[in-house]
Formats: sequence, structure tokens, C-alpha cells
Amino acid sequence: MRRTFLALLLLAGSVYAQQATVPEIRYHAVPDFLKLPPDLYFGEVPGVALNSKGHIFVFSRGNSNGPAYGASAAQLLEFDANGKFVREIGHNLYAWSFAHTVKIDPEDNIWVTDKGSDMVIKFNPEGRVVMVFGRKQEASDDGTGPLKKPNPPLPPEDGMFRQVTDVAWDKAGNTYISDGYINSRIAKADKDGNWLKSWGEPGTGPGQFDTPHSLAVDAGGSVYVADRGNRRIQVFDGDGKFLRQITIDVPVDPDARPAIGNKRVQTTGSRAPGAPWAICITPPPHQVLYSSDGFPGRIYKLSLDGTILGVLGKSGKQPGQFGWIHEMACPSENELYVAEILNWRVQKLVLEPGH
Repeated sequence: MRRTFLALLLLAGSVYAQQATVPEIRYHAVPDFLKLPPDLYFGEVPGVALNSKGHIFVFSRGNSNGPAYGASAAQLLEFDANGKFVREIGHNLYAWSFAHTVKIDPEDNIWVTDKGSDMVIKFNPEGRVVMVFGRKQEASDDGTGPLKKPNPPLPPEDGMFRQVTDVAWDKAGNTYISDGYINSRIAKADKDGNWLKSWGEPGTGPGQFDTPHSLAVDAGGSVYVADRGNRRIQVFDGDGKFLRQITIDVPVDPDARPAIGNKRVQTTGSRAPGAPWAICITPPPHQVLYSSDGFPGRIYKLSLDGTILGVLGKSGKQPGQFGWIHEMACPSENELYVAEILNWRVQKLVLEPGH
């Protein structure tokens, strides 16, 4: 009976964005807009964000050291609005292990999530650490090593994370943290960093997750969660009440190729078409939602109710093509910055108005 009720609830609160014909958005990539110094290189780039001055922050799996398995791979770099390198932030930081995302809050504080250390770090605009969430494993412990995934999963602990993925805020300054690959929940802390609550567990029902991977909050305070493994975006109020879900179903070109490997057909999970790897919401007053998938490597433009307004891009290695977009920044409706894992780069995209 409970399963039937949950299924009916999910159906009633869902927006299935299935459109046979979706407008193609015309766009171009700005070539070589980030200028790295001669002795500095990106590794895989999982994170990109912009502050109020238009400075671009890139979280890269560069500056890697250690063995191939278990290397420390995280480096936070800042560029000005013209793409000129400004500085590295947090060189050799204790939390650096495996970069995941970077975000800038309304006060221009810089936040990073590190999947390897299970930590979220807040820097002030000057680049000094001002708040720390979570704690990484102690190097001296006998049991220190890669996190296990027992079945049934271990219960989550308040204040601790297991492979954390992203962070976002509401107008009151509350912080939402997606936690993540193992715990499958959303955590909430107040503006002073005090733990308030968490919601979610592994599963496929409303308020359950399979890798909550990316977060965004709209001007009304609704929290959008890219539930990547379940191939949907779930929407909640600030207290974790399920409001609706958005599922993106757009026909795939039969000749579409993945960003890595040979052609495949996968209809479920994180490699399925429409599965949201990264989401972002543009600033008010007219807000739209952008979502990217790993295959066929597209970016979708949606209204906040889930209506698909357009689609752009495909997998590939050339400018304007994408290799696993992992994070997006959308400072305006017609300007996107996309961080790619497989192509080791950030691209600036300019979309043509009216599309």
C-alpha cells in the first residue's frame, strides 16, 4: 500500500519533459579565453564558477601528486573577467584530495566540495579559509582507505559526509550540501554553519536519491537536486518537502556517439540521455534552468516548471563539443561556462538571443 501511495505521489508531482521536437539553440564557443601561465596546466576540470566581478574560478584535478590510485588531485585557480590568470587559492590545502565542484555565494565567498576528503571548505573573497564542513579520514588510522559501499548502507552521521558533491544557498544564507555518492541525502546548515537537518536515502521514490550530484536554489527558495543515477531533477522546499520532479526525454540522434568509448545504448543510470550531471539556474528576475548530460553530451534549457525551451551541443573533443560536463555556471540566460572532465578544459559559450 505504501509503495502504491508513493508511486501516485511521484506521478502527481512530476513534470515529464518529453518533447518530440525541441528547438536547437545556436551558440558558439569563445576560443582560448582562459590564459594559463606557461608552467601551469589543467587536469580534469570538474568545477567552474563566477563571482560578482565576472572572475572565473576553476577547480581542477591538476597539481596531482602521489600514486595513480589515491593521488591528491585538486587545485583552485582564479582568472579575471578577460581570462587572465590571477592566482592559485589554497595551495597544498589540508582538504585537497579529489576536486568536485566550486561555487561562489552572494557575498563572493568561494566554496569547494572535495569528493576525496569528504569536506566542504568556505574561503572568503581574499582566499582565506573561514568555515569547514565535514572531516577527512585520519592518515594515522588503521582503517583509512577508500570508502566502502556495504549493502545495506551504513547510516549517515550528522556533520559528516561520504563523497560529497555540491553546495548551494538560499536567501537566508542557509547552506545546502549534496552528500553524495554514498549517503544519498541533502544536508542543511544555517548561515553560521550550524547543522540543521538532512533528508533523503538511497532509492528511487520521492525524496530518495541515486547520486545527488548537483544543486541549485531558485529565487523562491526551492531546492533543485540533480538526482543523476535516477535520471531526474527533484525539487524540494527549503525543509526537504518533495514538490515535483523533472525528467528530460528528448530523442537522441541514432548516430550520436559517447564522449569516450564506442556507441552504446543505455536507458537508465548516469550515462542515460537526460540524466542530469550538472544544473544551474540563471539570476532573477527571469530565471531558467540549464541541465547537462553525459550522453549524448547535450545541454538543455528549461523553464523552472520543467518545460524544455531548447537544446544544444553534443559529445566530442572539438570547440563547442563536450566531454562530460561536470559543472556549469550561468551568469545570464545567454552565457554559459562549462567545466569538462574528459577534455580538461572550461569553455565559455555564447548563446544567440531568442533561442
